[in-house]
Amino acid sequence: MVMEETSRTPSPYSVVSECEGTLLKSNDPFSYFMLLAFDASGVIRFAILLFLWPVTTLLNVFSYKNAALKLMIFVATAGLRESDIELVSRIVLPKFYMDDLSMDTWKVFSSCKKRIVVTRMPRVIVEWFAKEHLSAQEVIGTELIVNRFGFLTGLIQETDIDTIVLNRVASLFVDRKPHLGLGRRPALSNSTTFLSLCEEQIHESNKWNQQVEVQPPKPVIFHDGGLVKRPTPATALTILIWFPFGIILAVIRILGVFVLPMWLIPYVISLSGCRVTVKGKPPHTAGNSGGVLFVCNHITTIDPVVISYALGHTTPIVVIFHLSRFYDILSPVPIVRFTRNRDVDAAKMKQELAKGDLVVCPEGTICHQPFLLRFSALFAELTDRIVPVAISCRFGFFRRTLKSWNGFNLILLFMNPTLDYEITFLDQLPLEATCSSGKSPYDVANNVQRVLADTLGFECTELGRKAKYNILTF
Repeated sequence: MVMEETSRTPSPYSVVSECEGTLLKSNDPFSYFMLLAFDASGVIRFAILLFLWPVTTLLNVFSYKNAALKLMIFVATAGLRESDIELVSRIVLPKFYMDDLSMDTWKVFSSCKKRIVVTRMPRVIVEWFAKEHLSAQEVIGTELIVNRFGFLTGLIQETDIDTIVLNRVASLFVDRKPHLGLGRRPALSNSTTFLSLCEEQIHESNKWNQQVEVQPPKPVIFHDGGLVKRPTPATALTILIWFPFGIILAVIRILGVFVLPMWLIPYVISLSGCRVTVKGKPPHTAGNSGGVLFVCNHITTIDPVVISYALGHTTPIVVIFHLSRFYDILSPVPIVRFTRNRDVDAAKMKQELAKGDLVVCPEGTICHQPFLLRFSALFAELTDRIVPVAISCRFGFFRRTLKSWNGFNLILLFMNPTLDYEITFLDQLPLEATCSSGKSPYDVANNVQRVLADTLGFECTELGRKAKYNILTF
């Protein structure tokens, strides 16, 4: 029964909400297990899980939901370490959960101070998102079994999932029932779920009439992962069919971009489904006055190659983060590696600028979300000839994996059916906006960050590379 509620004050104190089909619009966790399989293990496990999709669908149709869930959990997790699962749950899944979040449910959920999330999925793959982005105090879900060698067996501790969830919710509310219960109606009229413990049940959040000020959930800033789109069965099948063709296309593109002369790159790019749109006009180096420092946001590992293509000549790139020596072998542009010694790195950059132009990505890491991370201010101390460069890229299927050798990420990037780059050269900073006018390097760096964010339609954040690595190294 849908509860029609009139406005009241104060807001309810506690809420228990189902995750699938309530907080998330999708009630089928299949696509999230597909993401887990791809990023924690690889394409083979991804394919096996997809081929078993008809089996899990039939089990759900004939009301064997627990069996279908256990089969998906087994295929997606067996043989992995729990740390592999947690890594994916921190850096891959939150973006897809956020895209799938029901704002009607969030309106009700966020109005309560004590927030509990209930899921049939393993707790570990929901907990980070629920606590970090939805401010939930507890997450109740299934528990994975780890063997004595530290690997997941693919089994869960619970036999009767609904009963266990019911008991765990009851243990959290000993003195008083939770005020609100958000969830789907039970499939069977005689079945008992956690909703029976709540003072008030809401099955359709858009029918909740209480007027509250809704704060948006905490945004997902750090996101990585191999797949651009959530792999529904149709999308996953398309990806698998494309995979062998993508490998061939990647080999052609790598040979064309990294082996052939620079003047041939435009032809290879256009013939292989890549498009580079260049806006604005970069300044030209005049005589012996030194080079221009091109300061750009960081989207992919081939950003400097694309900028060199747009400039019409090879331009060295300063690499702040760890990059495989594989790139040194293939890269058509010189790579200048940071040593993490500020004086040494400044001297290197000055030396390169004395020779000619230089490209630097002061974020220090790749960011796929519409945010610009905090810029390192070192570049602002070295020259007054600073040109911001805004880079955007639309991917087809793939981006980058979490744990693979980062040379494979280059292959995965070039496996996309299409790559659509847009390079925008902005005006060179006026002298009064540089350190020569007395501005601090941090003010200059923040100004360049804002200029690029405005051009791209992104938001600036004070979080930097270390904040991302703190999430990765839990």
